Amino acid sequence: MQQLAALAPGLDCLDVACYHRHGRDPCMPLVGLGRPDARWCFLGRDPGEQEVRLQRPFIGPAGQKIRAVMAEVGVSEDELYWMNTVPFKPIGNKPWSMAARRQCRPALLELLAVWKGTEIITFGEAAFKWFGLDRAQRQAVEAFWQRPDKYEARFATSLCISGVERHFMVCPVPHPSGANAAWAARFPGLLRARLRDARAY
Repeated sequence: MQQLAALAPGLDCLDVACYHRHGRDPCMPLVGLGRPDARWCFLGRDPGEQEVRLQRPFIGPAGQKIRAVMAEVGVSEDELYWMNTVPFKPIGNKPWSMAARRQCRPALLELLAVWKGTEIITFGEAAFKWFGLDRAQRQAVEAFWQRPDKYEARFATSLCISGVERHFMVCPVPHPSGANAAWAARFPGLLRARLRDARAY
């Protein structure tokens, strides 16, 4: 956490006004929430205003869509380890730059080391391509993203975390934002299928 907090002042798109509006410290990351033995890791892009205000992950308009599917399928918060590719809110909710994602990645890998699971559900392109920040994985990540069945298929990958190679199964779904018109209607069904399929493995 301290490593991420030290990075915050150098992030030029950090929405400092939002943090101050809600009496929150803009250098305090919202990351790594959940139990180490949680079944899944949910990896999003970055927190929004409601996440900053309430200091809870995936609680804004898009997050509520995720939580609605969780309730329907019977998945509780205890079964999840929550993370974002950049654990700070950007101005205007615009995607963070690749440079910002790379800056935060080493510290996030350390937090990922705390979690003992293997199933990671990513929300949107930026979250899935976080795995492509590792140069050795980039080509495979880009190739998988071009697949027409990317929201049903599973991407096997490994990461070196604290000197230990960890194997993960990454299951992308679309970003739940209402602005994602191409996938908004299908999002609940795709996430529902991911959660149910993962229980079968």
